[in-house]
Amino acid sequence: MVETSARAAPTGAPPSRGRQRPAPLPVRSGTGRSLVLLGAFICAACGLVYELELVAIATYLTGDSVTQTSVVLSVMVFAMGIGSLAAKRLRSRAAAGFGAIEAVLALVGGCSAMALYAVFVWTGGLGGAWSGGPRYLLVAFALLIGVLIGAEVPLLMVLIQRIRRQDAGGAVADLFAADYVGALIGGLAFPFLLLPLCGQLTGALVTGAVNALTGTALVFGLFRRDLSVRSRRGLIAVNAAVLGVLATGIVLVDDFEQAAREALYGPDVRAVVRTDEQEIVLTGGSNGSLDLYFDGRLQMSSRDERRYHDALVHPAMNGPHARVLILGGGDGLAAREVLRHPGVRRVDVVELDSGVVRLARTDAALSALNGHVYRDPRVHVIDGGAFRRLRGMDRTYDVVISDLPDPALTRSAKLYSQEFYGLASRLLAEEGRLVVHAGSADSRPRVFWTVETTVRAAGLRTTPYRVEGRLTRSAAAFESASGGSPAPHDWSFVLAGRTRPGLALDPSAPRPDSLTQAVLDAGARELGRTRVDGLRPSTLLHPRYGAGS
Repeated sequence: MVETSARAAPTGAPPSRGRQRPAPLPVRSGTGRSLVLLGAFICAACGLVYELELVAIATYLTGDSVTQTSVVLSVMVFAMGIGSLAAKRLRSRAAAGFGAIEAVLALVGGCSAMALYAVFVWTGGLGGAWSGGPRYLLVAFALLIGVLIGAEVPLLMVLIQRIRRQDAGGAVADLFAADYVGALIGGLAFPFLLLPLCGQLTGALVTGAVNALTGTALVFGLFRRDLSVRSRRGLIAVNAAVLGVLATGIVLVDDFEQAAREALYGPDVRAVVRTDEQEIVLTGGSNGSLDLYFDGRLQMSSRDERRYHDALVHPAMNGPHARVLILGGGDGLAAREVLRHPGVRRVDVVELDSGVVRLARTDAALSALNGHVYRDPRVHVIDGGAFRRLRGMDRTYDVVISDLPDPALTRSAKLYSQEFYGLASRLLAEEGRLVVHAGSADSRPRVFWTVETTVRAAGLRTTPYRVEGRLTRSAAAFESASGGSPAPHDWSFVLAGRTRPGLALDPSAPRPDSLTQAVLDAGARELGRTRVDGLRPSTLLHPRYGAGS
């Protein structure tokens, strides 16, 4: 484990001669040692939960899991070394020092997720950027929590030697064993227990309360006679205040989330769905406008979605299109445009998050917007990740539509890799076409042209094109708050096939509502001016996308 392996070696030692002999313990030495090791076990579990909580909330706010994990872990490991050195000064007052450190750690770690989310909502969401205040706060929390965690083991070493002297190697082995096992339990409890049952905010607050209670119980249960009257009163007051703050947070967390949600999305929140994959929020409907968000990022706005889906679907449908595969697109809007073309016999929608499809089926406004496509017997939903499903498919398709999250998000990079497009090309019929939405060539030209290069590396011939977007103010605010580049004002696509496909609309289908041949031709010409040469394809082992690209 990164967190525990970086803990400094014990620096404590029993009080030297000349100091007052410590008071006897209220329990036998064997019981006392077991209780100290149990305390180390619980504190280690809480410490790892704090680490994972910071990584999770930062990834939720930015989507760039690799960067956030690297920042949090590297800063915390560095800070733990500082904390271990700083703990030397507390060896003579190990019990009081340990109690104070656990109280502060419980407060800081327990409130960290709520504080980060609040800063993101009420500063970043108002036009700031995640690269500013919230990211600095993330580093500050990682630094402070790391210092406090690093100070734990040296003080626990003093306390365990205070109970019964033993050789340093044996004491280190016992203490680190409890520490490592505690880290294992904390690491498993976070994704499998705390997140499903409590969520990110409540989970951190509950962990802080457990941390504070453990520190208080250990100090007052075993070493209260080592404390002066002043130290006892001070620790009681501090821990009572910390537990009061954490308990208040637990009670008010639902109200906090509601207020934060309204600050982010506005008062007209229509539906909130939390799944194993993400948080889905649907807003609007009363005024005829719907906005769909995944983990706080705008995915669809009814103000301009038709323009986007016209551009995504209709050029790819110019040719044979009896069998169509849609990767992503669980909202049903791409399928709606596909079904406008005569001759479509089957549409398979591969969607990782079944909650998106369920919302698109059951919400009256969203279902009306997608034309109730999931009632059409030609539409079939295939649950699961696109990469895994492509590997297991053996049927061929005339059209494959890739309507997937932004390639600059770390978790989506594999869906824009050479291997992924190789799997997709294997499913194309002889005259089949693949179309990929690849972000904005205006705001992220390197990302777009890397996608185009990667598609070509998979053996396909490409025809890039773009259309002007029409972002709403809420969409622009979310793009700014999520820490990406400036809000894009275009949508850019790569159309590909075994032979280079022409850029034209299907003459047999109804004319798209917001797209003409002249718009397509003009967009393709403008897109050529943004070309970035010399790029290399993105692969699973060498992804070439990033939030800063």
